[in-house]
Amino acid sequence: MTQTVTPPVLVTRRLAEGVLDRLAPEAVTRHDSERPMARAELLAALPGRAAVITTLDDRVDAEFLAAAGPDLRIVANHAVGTHNIDLAACAERGVLVSNTPGVLTEATADLAWALLLAATRRLGEGERLLRSGQPWAWAPTFMLGMELTGTPLGILGMGRIGQAVARRAAGFSMPVAYHNRSRLPADREAGARPLPLDRLLAESRVLVVTCPLTDATRHLVDAERLAQLPAGAVVVSMTAGVVDERALAAALASGHLFGAAVDNFEHEPAVHPDLLAQERAVLVPHLGSATVRTRQAMGGLAVDNVLAVLAGGPPLTPVG
Repeated sequence: MTQTVTPPVLVTRRLAEGVLDRLAPEAVTRHDSERPMARAELLAALPGRAAVITTLDDRVDAEFLAAAGPDLRIVANHAVGTHNIDLAACAERGVLVSNTPGVLTEATADLAWALLLAATRRLGEGERLLRSGQPWAWAPTFMLGMELTGTPLGILGMGRIGQAVARRAAGFSMPVAYHNRSRLPADREAGARPLPLDRLLAESRVLVVTCPLTDATRHLVDAERLAQLPAGAVVVSMTAGVVDERALAAALASGHLFGAAVDNFEHEPAVHPDLLAQERAVLVPHLGSATVRTRQAMGGLAVDNVLAVLAGGPPLTPVG
């Protein structure tokens, strides 16, 4: 049922079907496109808005806040990450910020495992070979991959997604270790051992990176740290900017890594050309949360946050 929302709301991207139905249509300005708004267009649409539902491509900074003016009460980010938002600038102006945690955990963990399987079993290479029309024949030594059962798995970043990745490892009888800012309570470790980062890298035949991008984690996994992984390891990156893409490509090119997979990229939509040149790199266009159910849940939570704040309460999932 549509609720009456008098303060005007800007939605900067086309969202999943039905998620905006609870906002009064006359109060909502939608950018009905899968492409982000051009910066000038975004700034021009901001004045007088009480709420803005943003995505990771929308830079929320002092210029954004000044353009919006004093009526802006909440920026509801349609994402878990908030590296596109200057949280200090928002706090200074009294603008609340929310995100959409929790609802995308399982879908993203599913994709991490899909990428892990694709990289270890060389599925991208195999499909490209068939589609190319090149002759091929089964042979005992043809396109051999890495077997996952019993292989040590390391998880860098043991938040909700990291924990969900760890839970799935039980099905492959994989010993799991993790590195996190702080140790988790035992009931949330999913059987994983906490390790310092250097030991995690040295012991992980497969490394899944799920920690958020911050100033402290940008390029945390650089050439030096990739070299700490065992020869023949596989890296799965689920967070743009934490793994240095140039260094990752170089580690593949040298043969130090068996394979790698990347879901989102530091300079999206651009992909580092060195990665594109690597046959053992599985590259997908930011599909971690891309299921119908999850995107509807993310959009619904963003709307819930807007409705809560415009009704005079706090956001349901505040940031900062």
